[in-house]
Amino acid sequence: QVQLEESGGGLVQSGGSLRLSCAASRSVFSLNAIAWYRQAPGKQRELVAKARDSGQTTYADSVKGRFTISRDIAKNNVVYLQMNNLKPEDTAVYSCNAQFLQFAYWGHGVQVTVSS
Repeated sequence: QVQLEESGGGLVQSGGSLRLSCAASRSVFSLNAIAWYRQAPGKQRELVAKARDSGQTTYADSVKGRFTISRDIAKNNVVYLQMNNLKPEDTAVYSCNAQFLQFAYWGHGVQVTVSS
């Protein structure tokens, strides 16, 4: 089993930056994949960014060039989502997701609100 806890959400103006953190109960490098999803009010949850155990990363087209997912080598159990040039349409609850063996695990999520 993998426990996940997100932090770093908040309110930011358009064009600003935030860094989300997801602390896992085991090394993020031992996971098959770790990802950030988001869900805006009235919309379906969507994949924002994913980092696989191979090192490959994937991003939603809407965030390419603005968001970066990274795993902390020093802390070993933390993954970040650096979000730059934020837009009002990035407003959502952001959740961390881990894939380990055949199971998927979720954090509770954090709110990110971008004001125009």
